[in-house]
Amino acid sequence: MNFCSNCGSANIVIKIPEGDNLPRFCCRDCIAVHYQNPNMVVGAIPVWDGKILLARRNIEPRKGLWNLPCGFLELNETVEAGAMREVLEETGAAVILGPLQTVFNLVKAQQVYLIFTAKMLNSSFTTTAESAEVKLFSINEIPWDEIAFSSNTFALKAFIADLKMGNNNVHFGTYKQF
Repeated sequence: MNFCSNCGSANIVIKIPEGDNLPRFCCRDCIAVHYQNPNMVVGAIPVWDGKILLARRNIEPRKGLWNLPCGFLELNETVEAGAMREVLEETGAAVILGPLQTVFNLVKAQQVYLIFTAKMLNSSFTTTAESAEVKLFSINEIPWDEIAFSSNTFALKAFIADLKMGNNNVHFGTYKQF
């Protein structure tokens, strides 16, 4: 941080504010404390006729690999609305969300993923600016070696395990690559 977003000053230091226990960016001029928090990433596991909808990324990072439709939560948006928006933006598919399926901490990237189960409202989907290819995969067809992100692999494996066991659990995972 180079400038205070409160007053515009360049007089920023990193220190532990009084009553806190972690170093923070603090403005010496207006005394504002600037907290940095993880980004929320929301998405879904869209299903149609027993198959899972994946999108081949047309953008970096991990361009060319497959992923679940997920993306950053926007301001003034609920996690549910964000998850449905991301599915639509990346696959053109309209969904109705089921329960939360995965909470995944990506500590180094400072992200927390919230991935829901989802039923596609119809069989319609398409490529988008973010997706070079969109395809329904049966469980046996999932291209495991081409999945873009550890959060997606974790969510898909947990989802498939739940399907096989007849469960509907929330799964918690963490990837701490340092």
